[in-house]
Amino acid sequence: MPEADRPSGGVRSARPATETTGTPPPGDGAHPLHAADEAATPPPGDSPRPPHDADAAATPPPGYGPAVPGSAGNATTPAEKATYGSLFRVREFRAVFAAHVLSLLGTVVAGLALPVLIYQHTSSPLLTALTFALGFLPNAVGGVALAPVADRFAARRVLVACDLFSAAGVALMLLPHAHVALLLALRAAVAFVQPLFTGVRAASLGAILPGQDAFVLGRSLIRVVAQSAQIVGNAATGLLLVVVTPRTALVLTVAGFLGSALLLRTGTRLRPPLARAAARTTAGTRRLLADRKMRALLLLCWLPPTFAVVPEALAAPYADGLGAGPAGVGLLLAAGPVGSVVGELAVGTLLRPAARERLVLPLASVLLLPLLVFLLHPALPLALAALCLSGMGMGYTLGLDRWFFDAAPEELRGRALTVMTAGLMSAQGMGMAAGGVLAEFLPAHLAIVLTGAVGTVCVAVNARNVRRLLRGFDRPVGSRRAEAAQSVVRSDRPC
Repeated sequence: MPEADRPSGGVRSARPATETTGTPPPGDGAHPLHAADEAATPPPGDSPRPPHDADAAATPPPGYGPAVPGSAGNATTPAEKATYGSLFRVREFRAVFAAHVLSLLGTVVAGLALPVLIYQHTSSPLLTALTFALGFLPNAVGGVALAPVADRFAARRVLVACDLFSAAGVALMLLPHAHVALLLALRAAVAFVQPLFTGVRAASLGAILPGQDAFVLGRSLIRVVAQSAQIVGNAATGLLLVVVTPRTALVLTVAGFLGSALLLRTGTRLRPPLARAAARTTAGTRRLLADRKMRALLLLCWLPPTFAVVPEALAAPYADGLGAGPAGVGLLLAAGPVGSVVGELAVGTLLRPAARERLVLPLASVLLLPLLVFLLHPALPLALAALCLSGMGMGYTLGLDRWFFDAAPEELRGRALTVMTAGLMSAQGMGMAAGGVLAEFLPAHLAIVLTGAVGTVCVAVNARNVRRLLRGFDRPVGSRRAEAAQSVVRSDRPC
């Protein structure tokens, strides 16, 4: 499923109104949702803030004027068609990507080693399950509470601080004779800051990568790595715990977070905060959620993964009904993420930006339909094929990322992405819990069928709402008709 950047579990993670001045970069054509704020003169009071340091002085804040290379050594220009390979020509992206791999390593190892450690101490299934749950539950609170921080401080400082906080939290877990209550509290504290880290990192890609298509592919690649880690990470950590103790494994988690902080500190530039003084209020989140287009796009990001994770929550009872054993459970858990990786890579590699955006609503509307196959109580091969096909529909998130990036005001973009991440993780947790409750009253295969049917209806209704709200902006990106429409139509600002 999407990154919590399965936006997971799963997804992805999921952008008209940026406050740019001048014309868009060559080859990055006017976007159909850009109707609002690409006027030659910024709104009163919204002039760019003075740079805070020498680095910032050399490069205008993201979103002001044509996109520029993120750092020295960047061989990609906005005029080029972005590809996954071209992203690695940007030095800063290489640092962000490497840091993502290291912090992901720490997260995956801790996600399994800590529950094992607590079970060894308590022999309590309830406390072990609570340890897993505390990796998700604090996301909603953290996303709302910390969202204002996302745009008030320089992105590099926020990211490094989150990594250091996480490293310190896991290091405290290594204290001899640490009480279980302390371990659970530290687990919740580390999860609390994750939406902030993920949202700020996503927003920073808009400044680092040249052009919005590169931003979309950068987000996609981050999700693909997270999905791949979901597929192989737990198995690899399980093997690791055969040869080392859980506490030793947690040392690797601390090292991963510290390595990520070091890469971000030395490999990325210090840019000024996105939010100007007028935007530095707690009302910013309310203004985002008050905009109907933003709400509809957030729901489009959250709804499909919420229903798509239910088969994962019911993998164990379904495999038991088939007599497939633990191997069957593992395959059922991996099928959706495998499909998601394949779908994202195919959409990002084979389709141009305009085609990706045209597929957003159709793919989102049908991706849960393969779950209806479970009405036949299929054997393992057909069940795996259905879950993989459903996961491939997550390719819709690439076009949605572009819509969301465009819809969020630049000075609140980090906040918007933090809210999106927190909501996604929380929604998936609730989806898993609801699936478990449903399976108390229905056989697992019928619970999955009901999930697919209800989810398809919910997503289709929201997709229709999105289409209605964006009516008049559905022309191909960069077309003459789109540019003509932008000259006479002005959409409402989200805040």
